[in-house]
Amino acid sequence: MPRNSTRLTFAVLATGAGVFAMLQSLIAPALPTVQHALHTSQSTATWVMTAYLLSASIFTPILGRVGDLIGKKRTLVAVLVTVAVGCLLAALAPNIGVLIIARVVQGVGGALFPLSFGIIRDEFAASQVSKSISNLSAVIAAGGGVGIVAAGPIVSALDFRWLFWIPVGVVAVATLIAVRYVPESPNRAEGSVNWLGAGLLSAWLVALLLPLSQAAVWGWGSARVLGLFALAVVLFALWLYSEARSRTPLIDLRVMRLPAVWTTNTVALLFGAGMYALWSFLPGFVQTPTAAGYGFGASVTAAGLLMLPMLVAMFLSGVLGGRLEPVLGAKTLLVTGAALGAAAVGLLALWHDEQWQVALVSGLFGLGIGLAFASMANLIVGSVPADQTGAATGMNANIRTIGGSIGAAVTSVLVTGHLQPSGLPYESGYTHGFTLLALLLLAASLAALLVPVRRAVRQVTVDAPARRETVATRG
Repeated sequence: MPRNSTRLTFAVLATGAGVFAMLQSLIAPALPTVQHALHTSQSTATWVMTAYLLSASIFTPILGRVGDLIGKKRTLVAVLVTVAVGCLLAALAPNIGVLIIARVVQGVGGALFPLSFGIIRDEFAASQVSKSISNLSAVIAAGGGVGIVAAGPIVSALDFRWLFWIPVGVVAVATLIAVRYVPESPNRAEGSVNWLGAGLLSAWLVALLLPLSQAAVWGWGSARVLGLFALAVVLFALWLYSEARSRTPLIDLRVMRLPAVWTTNTVALLFGAGMYALWSFLPGFVQTPTAAGYGFGASVTAAGLLMLPMLVAMFLSGVLGGRLEPVLGAKTLLVTGAALGAAAVGLLALWHDEQWQVALVSGLFGLGIGLAFASMANLIVGSVPADQTGAATGMNANIRTIGGSIGAAVTSVLVTGHLQPSGLPYESGYTHGFTLLALLLLAASLAALLVPVRRAVRQVTVDAPARRETVATRG
């Protein structure tokens, strides 16, 4: 096999990014099992998810920028090794504390998304970039679905630790292949990492996401939640000031202000709010005992199988999106994907009495996810300079995660705000929650209408104190 085989390069990138996406959702259905096996409380067990979320949010844009500076392959290999170590540590964790630390280490893998998109842009033929990005986006979207579907069977047949043993082997093989066959990208950004900007970015992300993920435990009106939100606003303002004045910013705010970038990021925020929240609450809905007046009393495995149509549909539509993008345009696919998501969740709010209805809606939602993921990535990659690809796509993934945290937090208030005497939510809580998510996805579809149509490329020169760089814009 030639060392510069794009097929093998894509296989490595898809494996790494797919495993990371799977790790995002794989542990969620198994949290009760983890809590029991490691003799901990429910509130402590939730930190297995929270630690991963915070770590990924911090490292995704930072290491995306590091890859732009020192080389994407070098950074990719280091991230793959780190993910493998994190999975090994989680598989061997003797207690909940070690498992939480392992999840922090695994979160470094969030950088696989921007690094992979950057390598595709640098190494693949121009005619293959859009299709390959769509295919990779389909794998990323499907990876999250695989985690939900596979968790139950793996835990039932083996043990929760195999949720991490399996990725150890897969990532280790991908790392060895990457070292030998993935070429080092020639495009390098100038300058160095703005560590002050990196520190401030990390600080405001933690200050924002931590209270969002823990508000149900701490209380929305608690001093900790309100204080962290206020701190997040202050730190965000300081970060913007630091980046604007830096000669080598971590996230070039001029690039973030490009019309195609800020509009796509707005869609990512709203779409992430709807998508991740649905992934979080739909399994709980179908697992609710029928004695509650709704739900199906499904097992973790059965709940995963009801999500299987979503997994298949999002992969197929993501791959199809790469073929349709040159004909219809990324904007059209993004509007369509968000609209399909809104229609699916809106139907779910009204139509959830039978398992086949949930499965059908799940498949429709999957079609929307595949189209939206593929088009968002293509819009960002096609709108920023090559040496900003990692940072820009990393920030887009981060914004989607922030949206997911907001959507999940608000939906949790609606679902768990009023409980039955049995402690289970009322059906109206889920109905109101699904209605909110449908409105968020509808807003994402409307926001997608603001994305500029990609026509002939014109070059705009951006002046900087230390350099002059050319930014490709569409419009």
